[in-house]
Amino acid sequence: MQPETRQLIDQYGRIARRLRISITDRCGFRCVYCMPESVTWLPRKELLSYEEFERLTRILVAFGVDRVRVTGGEPLVRRDVATLMGRLVAVPGVREVNLTTNAQALDRFAKPLWDAGLRRLNVSLDSLDRERFRQIARRDLLDDVLRGIQAAEAIGFRPIKVNMVVMRGVNHDEVPKFAALARTRGWDVRFIEFMPLDGDHIWNRDKVYTADEIEADVRQVADLVPRDNDPSDPAREYAFADGIGRIGIIASVTRPFCQHCDRLRLTADGKFRTCLFAMEEVDLKTPMRAGASDDDLARKIMEAVWQKKPGHLINQKEFVQPARFMNAIGG
Repeated sequence: MQPETRQLIDQYGRIARRLRISITDRCGFRCVYCMPESVTWLPRKELLSYEEFERLTRILVAFGVDRVRVTGGEPLVRRDVATLMGRLVAVPGVREVNLTTNAQALDRFAKPLWDAGLRRLNVSLDSLDRERFRQIARRDLLDDVLRGIQAAEAIGFRPIKVNMVVMRGVNHDEVPKFAALARTRGWDVRFIEFMPLDGDHIWNRDKVYTADEIEADVRQVADLVPRDNDPSDPAREYAFADGIGRIGIIASVTRPFCQHCDRLRLTADGKFRTCLFAMEEVDLKTPMRAGASDDDLARKIMEAVWQKKPGHLINQKEFVQPARFMNAIGG
């Protein structure tokens, strides 16, 4: 039986603290691990407004959620995105707001985002080789991304967190190069195992370059020292032994952290999800637009969290890839 509480707790005792908000499914890239080349976008009328995103965030924050990440698709394609970031930063009780971007347009948006109060950025960057970048993103836009990172650093965003999805036989040989950049550029590099959320369904375990392999490659650059990790953090973080630089490894496939997961997700069209790989989602947009009260919406959220599954089943034969691609769920 679900307990009476002002926390969002599931039946396994996990307490939700983090919210990921996808504000659009649209993106100028077509990364092979994320979405197909040809995709049908959500109709604009189906997307939540910024006022609706803020309302749902406030409801969740009242239950103890205090860290918010805005994703897409590519969030910078949404008009006036800095306005939303300012709204979220100003919500009482929120202690951290982050934005994940492919950085294609970051050179134009870095200052408006900074002026809105945003201080944390994650940039997706999977190769430093132009032709390989084009093969992964299916767009020749590496120069735009690097220019966007440079603009963000110039404005004051530090450290820039760089997310690299590592795929065997595609870009795994660049792990040492990215680790070296963590030291020379001061980036926090996050190496992410390839997960089964791609639009073309090319994922298989043979393409997963594992956390153990990634760690071994990074140690070619310098010795690592494990940091004191919060078990609910998706990345296992390491500092370099000489004190210069930091990396993290997100190993959803080979080192799943489901038993400590404290994340919730809200899609651009107002669906509430308790896991990136969930097969079920709860519609909050329809009742909200029909006049549901905050208490009504809170009850739906509490019920969904209570029923959160123990894990994502990637390593079990029962696993089924969600129907939505990563761009529609929120990376």
